[in-house]
Amino acid sequence: MSTAETAVLTTTSNELAGYQVIHQLGIVQGIVIRSPINAQGFFGALKMMIGRRNQAYIRICQKAREEALNALIQQAQERGANALLAVHYDATEFLQGATEVLAYGTAVVVQPVALN
Repeated sequence: MSTAETAVLTTTSNELAGYQVIHQLGIVQGIVIRSPINAQGFFGALKMMIGRRNQAYIRICQKAREEALNALIQQAQERGANALLAVHYDATEFLQGATEVLAYGTAVVVQPVALN
């Protein structure tokens, strides 16, 4: 089953309202590496020097976070999770012009809390 066919609930909190954790499957992560193409880097630097909002850089960052989250969800599904708790992002420039974007969280199996 593909990632798109199976929903994985995600939250930045340590709990998921209306659900109880049945199994904790451990920490999972999704990593992508991004570097702007030369033109994006050049024009982005110019815009930053004159204080303008840089839509190209914003799109690159949004896309990188989206890809990292999708990789995180895929890894969670491979472990059998149907939810991710404590999801966070981190980014680190590890080479000049190359940035690692990391999404991480705790993969869990949850079930809805029974209403009495």
